Amino acid sequence: MLRIVFMGTPEFAVPTLETLLAWPGCQVVAVITAPDKPAGRGRQLQESAVKQTAVRHALPVLQPTNLKSPEFQAELRSYAADLQVVVAFRMLPEAVWNMPRLGSINIHASLLPQYRGAAPINWALIHGDTQTGVTSFFLQHEIDTGNLIYQDAVDIAAEDDFGTLYEKLKAAGAALALRSVQAIAAGQAPSIPQPALAELRPAPKLQKETGRLDFQQSAPALANLVRGLSPVPTAFTQLPDGRTLKVFKAQPLDDEEASGPDASQPGRWYTDGRTYLRLQTANGLLDLLDVQLEGKKRMPVPDFLRGINTSQVFGV
Repeated sequence: MLRIVFMGTPEFAVPTLETLLAWPGCQVVAVITAPDKPAGRGRQLQESAVKQTAVRHALPVLQPTNLKSPEFQAELRSYAADLQVVVAFRMLPEAVWNMPRLGSINIHASLLPQYRGAAPINWALIHGDTQTGVTSFFLQHEIDTGNLIYQDAVDIAAEDDFGTLYEKLKAAGAALALRSVQAIAAGQAPSIPQPALAELRPAPKLQKETGRLDFQQSAPALANLVRGLSPVPTAFTQLPDGRTLKVFKAQPLDDEEASGPDASQPGRWYTDGRTYLRLQTANGLLDLLDVQLEGKKRMPVPDFLRGINTSQVFGV
C-alpha cells in the first residue's frame, strides 16, 4: 500500500484529500498545511480547510512556518512516505519534494505549460479563454515546470466566473489526482517534459490593483476581468463622489448600443437612475449588473440605484 503525505491549504485541495482517503490502494499518513491564521472581526485563529478535513479523519497534521527547518524535515521523514501529493500549497525546497522514494506530484489548475503561477483560474478567465483544465506533474526545481503525468481539459462556459470555474476544476483536480496516484502505484505513470511553446501566459499572484477597472480597455476585456475576479477578490472602480464600488457581474452591450453617447470619454457614467448603470470604455459600453457599494451589501444594479441619490452622485 502506497504511503502518502498530503500537502494543501484551501478548500480547493479538500476533494483531492478526501478522494485519496477513500481509495484503498493508499494510506494518507500525514497532512501538511499552513499555520492557523487570525480571521474575521474577532481575529480568532482559523484552521485551513485542509486541516479541518484532516482533523475530522484523525490524521496527523503538521503546520510548519519554515519548510527548511531541520526539525520539520526530520518529522516529515519519520512518516516514511512513498509519495507526496501537493495541491494549492507552497513552493517546496528540494529537500522536501525530493524526500519520498517516488518523489512529489502537484495538481495545478491549468493546462501546463500555460498559466504557471499562483492564480491560473483567474487569469484564464481574464484572458477570455474558452477552455482550461487540470494538470498533474512531478515537482522539480522551477515552479510548475516538472514533467507531466496527465491533463484533463475543462470547458469554460460564457456564464462562468471565478467562483463557478473554481468548483469545476476542484472536482476535476480530485479525479485527476486519483488517476495519477493509481498510475504511479502501478508503475505506469507517464513523465513527459512540458512542451516549449512560443507564447506562454503566466498566472502571477493577484494584487489589489489587478481588480481596478481601467476604462482605456475595451468593454469585453473589462467584462472578462470582472468574471475572473468574481466573487473574490472582486473588480472595483470609484463612483464620481469617490466611493468604491465593487463589480461582481458586468457585460459589454450589444453592437448597436456599444458606442455610447460620447466614446471619447472613457470612464464616463450613464444611468437612467432606475434600471441601468453603464460606463464608457475605450471600445463600447460596459453594463454593470451586480455591484456592492462600500459598507453595503451586494445587490443587482436596480436595487443599488434605488438606494442612492442618483442625481447627487451621477447628476441625473
